[in-house]
Amino acid sequence: MNEGKPTKAKWWSRPRPQDPAGAEPAADEARGPDTDAEGDFELARPLARRDEDAGDYELRRPDAPTTNRDAPDGTPEHSPETAPAGAGTPGGSPGVPAQDAPKPLHDPDPYSTPPYGEPGPWAPAPPVQHPAATPAHGGATPATDHPVSGAPASAPYGPPAGGQAHAPYGPSGGGQAQAVVPAQVQPQNPPGPAGYAEAPVPAPVPDPWRRYDPWAAPAPLQQTGAPTPSTEQRRRRGRRTLLLGALVLALVSGGIGGLVGTYLERNGGVGTLELPQAGKEAASRDADSVAGIAGRALPSVVTLHVSGSGEQGTGTGFVLDTRGHILTNNHVVRPAGTSGEITVTFHGGETAEAELVGRDSGYDLAVVKVKGVSGLTPLPLGNSDNVQVGDPVVAIGAPFDLAGTVTSGIISAKQRPITAGGEKGDGSDVSYVDALQTDAPINPGNSGGPLLDSKARVIGINSAIRSADSGSDLDSGQSGSIGLGFAIPINQGKRVAEELINTGKATHPVIGITLDMDYTGDGARVDTEGSEGGPPVTAGGPGARAGIKAGDVITEVDGRRIHSGEELIVKTRAHRPGDRLELTVERGGKERTVSLVLGSSGG
Repeated sequence: MNEGKPTKAKWWSRPRPQDPAGAEPAADEARGPDTDAEGDFELARPLARRDEDAGDYELRRPDAPTTNRDAPDGTPEHSPETAPAGAGTPGGSPGVPAQDAPKPLHDPDPYSTPPYGEPGPWAPAPPVQHPAATPAHGGATPATDHPVSGAPASAPYGPPAGGQAHAPYGPSGGGQAQAVVPAQVQPQNPPGPAGYAEAPVPAPVPDPWRRYDPWAAPAPLQQTGAPTPSTEQRRRRGRRTLLLGALVLALVSGGIGGLVGTYLERNGGVGTLELPQAGKEAASRDADSVAGIAGRALPSVVTLHVSGSGEQGTGTGFVLDTRGHILTNNHVVRPAGTSGEITVTFHGGETAEAELVGRDSGYDLAVVKVKGVSGLTPLPLGNSDNVQVGDPVVAIGAPFDLAGTVTSGIISAKQRPITAGGEKGDGSDVSYVDALQTDAPINPGNSGGPLLDSKARVIGINSAIRSADSGSDLDSGQSGSIGLGFAIPINQGKRVAEELINTGKATHPVIGITLDMDYTGDGARVDTEGSEGGPPVTAGGPGARAGIKAGDVITEVDGRRIHSGEELIVKTRAHRPGDRLELTVERGGKERTVSLVLGSSGG
């Protein structure tokens, strides 16, 4: 199995026998009689371990050999009791026949690899060499308790206690020698050699390897001298470590979060930007809100485009009834004349042609009628006498042809006397209105549009604004609203509209006097001459019957102070023909009150 390799005993298998002179025997003598050519041999069974010593044990100390006096070379003589181990058997096992010797558990290993090669499972561990302490200069070297395996143990310099000398532990025959570990004894100071002074041996240094047994059970590890923390200390240390780690993690996370947040804030986020938006809500609104009012009124508001006689204009109107009558301002339809064109555009975008039904310049009102349109929704009419200053209002119109424009405000004042028109110069086109004043924005194009209360009822017809330049009507003033808008009260508009629809013309209430429009005093003075050379007070008229004469000054109407002739006309036209008025008249420094019934004149 060794393929012709020379047989070589391993150092751990057995010590080589030596003669007393220290020379090794020949190879043939060293090999036992039963050793095969392969180098395998029986190992001696190890001695039983003693339990007195934990892990350490002592081998039996060999007896001192006796010298054979008959032998010429002084070979030690062994008695049967002290014969070396393995001397009687080829396999090295003392007192065990060859046929009863235990066999190896495995086939011989050709590579002699432990544990399947030599020395076998029962071989005792070889003794371990321990370095000895170096003596002081000139001192004797102390004996080693554990001799090196396979080497003769040198005798100490002095005899041990009792005076018995020990022979070296070498084998004396062809058998295998047993390594003997002497019992631990306290080192003694051996006598020094002749001629040298006896030097003290240093104290032995503790050696943890001195009692080392490789086959003993593992002993607990010895401490290095550092304190071992208790379980509570380890727990506290772990808690402190966790707390410190959490603190560090929080600081790092906060710093990273701050940096990321700053970056996102400065750069507008990461990826595509999506802005938050409210979800879809119901379209319905409170009925008395601006949106609710506009939602109900807009289908009944129309935009008028008028052209003719080289002029054109845009205005607003609203549906009066289901037959197609639409109320608007006179100055809106004036460009059409008698042969012009009027086009009506509804809130839904439908358009229709319209014709003029009637108009009145004194009231600045007109009525047109659309053709071929059905399903119209008229706007409900309110009562302008119920309006109070501060009431909320909504104005709808088409300023600068922007149809369906909704604005809101309040009633700023009532019975505000205004005049509009007068482009002809003869006063025939001047309108006198006892108007409702509002701060709802009204602009050119809103003329004729409705002024609604909180219940979406018409309380006035938007007619005029006071602009920042000259303060004229909607057609001539193009500066826009400054918060001063005026509307014809719906009570007056209703009466005039009914007359225009029914008769094609409107009637005006009159007192039957001619006023001095150049009078600069307080009140309205009756002129000294009538128009076209006639008397200033119409004979048989309401004024003549009440006793009014030329030169009288009228200062109050129904208890309300007036300051000019225009105001007297406005207050008069705010009534119907046949209404009774009470006037305060001043003559010769004296005032008196007169009562009269208003007459009527064609428009």
